[in-house]
Amino acid sequence: MTTFTAVAALAAAGVAAAPIGASAATQAGDPSPSAAAVASALGLGSGEQLHVKNASTDANGTRHVRYNRTYDGLRVVGGDLVVHESKSGKIKGTDKALSGKLAVASTTPSVSKAAAESRGASLAKASHETSDAELVIFAAKGTPRLAYDVVTEGIKADQTPTRLHTFVDAKTGKTLASWDDIETATGTGNSIYSGTVSLSTSGSSGNYSLTDVAHGNGQTTDLNGATSGNGTLFTDSDNVWGNGSTSSRQSAAVDAHYGAAVTFDYYKNVQGRNGIFNNGTGVRSRVHYGNSYVNAFWDGTQMTYGDGSGNADPLVEIDVAGHEMSHGVTENTAGLNYSGDAGGLNEATSDIFGTAVEFYANNSSDVGDYLIGEKIDINGNGTPLRYMDKPSKDGGSKDCWSSSVGGLDPHYSSGVGNHWFYLASEGSGSKVINGVSYNSPTCNGKSVTGIGRAAAEKVWYRALSTYMVSTETYPMARNSTLKAAIDLYGASSTQCSAVAAVWDALSVPAGSVSCSGGGGGGGGGTGTNLLQNPGFESGFVNWTGTNGPVTNNTGRPARTGSWKLWLGGNGTSGTETINQSVAVPSTGTPTLSFWMRSDTSESGSTAYDRMRVQIVSGSTVTTLATYSNVGTNATYTQKTFDLSAFKGKTVTVRFTDTEDSSLQTSWVVDDTSLTS
Repeated sequence: MTTFTAVAALAAAGVAAAPIGASAATQAGDPSPSAAAVASALGLGSGEQLHVKNASTDANGTRHVRYNRTYDGLRVVGGDLVVHESKSGKIKGTDKALSGKLAVASTTPSVSKAAAESRGASLAKASHETSDAELVIFAAKGTPRLAYDVVTEGIKADQTPTRLHTFVDAKTGKTLASWDDIETATGTGNSIYSGTVSLSTSGSSGNYSLTDVAHGNGQTTDLNGATSGNGTLFTDSDNVWGNGSTSSRQSAAVDAHYGAAVTFDYYKNVQGRNGIFNNGTGVRSRVHYGNSYVNAFWDGTQMTYGDGSGNADPLVEIDVAGHEMSHGVTENTAGLNYSGDAGGLNEATSDIFGTAVEFYANNSSDVGDYLIGEKIDINGNGTPLRYMDKPSKDGGSKDCWSSSVGGLDPHYSSGVGNHWFYLASEGSGSKVINGVSYNSPTCNGKSVTGIGRAAAEKVWYRALSTYMVSTETYPMARNSTLKAAIDLYGASSTQCSAVAAVWDALSVPAGSVSCSGGGGGGGGGTGTNLLQNPGFESGFVNWTGTNGPVTNNTGRPARTGSWKLWLGGNGTSGTETINQSVAVPSTGTPTLSFWMRSDTSESGSTAYDRMRVQIVSGSTVTTLATYSNVGTNATYTQKTFDLSAFKGKTVTVRFTDTEDSSLQTSWVVDDTSLTS
């Protein structure tokens, strides 16, 4: 029986909307600031330039733009950031991989390129090696330093490929960090897992091929003994492929073709992502038996299966295929480094979405579960590769976070993220799901209730694609997932509270983001604040109307946090309005309150500019207060209004301003509250 070694390779290449060294100019009709303008607004140094990697836009017009960074023309490893922009182009916030100042004393190396390449080759311990070094700024760990990124490619002793990155200090020659784009696992096998499946193929009777037009023209090819190239497209006369065992070359091709299609469908239909690069591109799956390997890759992502001597079946199970292709999604979103906490989060992300794909496939031969690679028998005793309900059951993974977790192999530090996904999906305690028994503990001894797998997937993907950065830690991931939960479900939602409770249960400390929306301090009564995102710390979320005034622009201070509602301040004729619908309690004394400061460039006693606070009930608009450029107050003052007249009604709380054609007046509102 033919045996296999499985290797999943993550290509280092990314996609940039603007190439390094080129201007990322704003396109016609796009209100977003140019990369140069963003760099200036963020206070970056004169030698720093930003280059657009990719961008996404929310339904409300908010844009999230990822940038890579260069310093004096050198690529900055760990210098990436995400800028969140309002529909009008205002910068609302940023998430950065590098929090401190970026500067090095000199960009002239003391160590030669040849010496750095030699150092990288010595660490790779592979045959048929080729090394190439690029001078970079290494800012992924500690103080930024001039370094070489040495990429050494070759074949390891077990015949699996390696693509090792070694970062060599260009001044001292010391190794700063290293990681392999190719993560390896070894096993033997005698079966294929998905049973009889439907494949998307092309051709006609007597001449079919494994070409998947429905999934970005993906193809599955036979390398015929080669270790490189594109291979020969698999063809068949009757459109029936493989025999369900490794005795047929087509059987592994079926798993590669099927796994690629199911993963593509999951991301497109569930997460709204059109392929790894979000551009509709499909997969080429390359297959070979014997002393070479089977290789399946989706754009920058590869899966490789070769000869080995372990006790595992071929690593082509659905969740494994989804896992490996998800490495490509990670590379083209957050770009999580393969070291420290970020390495664990990288692996956990692939386990999370590999599991999601397996549930999505709804395959009766490989039902969805929270076990990773449960069918491949990698340990030779019927146990899975990893457990999500209690990761420590594999003997190496961690259930709980601590500051030492980042020092582990990413496959073990991933346990914290895997445990998060299980608890967020299903909650703690004992239960049976699809015939599998689970008993998930918590690290603080408190039980937690899940939000359902679908919601947990949405939260993690939103965090990965919108907020996480390459140097993400687990405490940072807590903030990122809470931001995502607030975006998707609201700051006062049960989903947000549950996400926070799960991180508590994993011993991940609270950070700067909370489910209160970061506001607070605005009480004009007692009890629960019924307004969502009351302090605007989640940006233009839960409010409707004009989103530009919800901002973290530093031209006017927030009362608490960084965000606030800044109405006016334009000095031109116009109106801005934001609204939030809320059910006023039928008991107690419903009270609306907020804090406000104001300033103006107008003079005299004539009211040129006005701001109104209103309650809209049905077709009736009640103005609670009108403020103008006359009598402005630059000190935050609390305003409070009795809403007893609206008891038991669902109303709209509205803030609206009107400015005339010259001289600005600004009203800044923060920490809103509606209580009873």
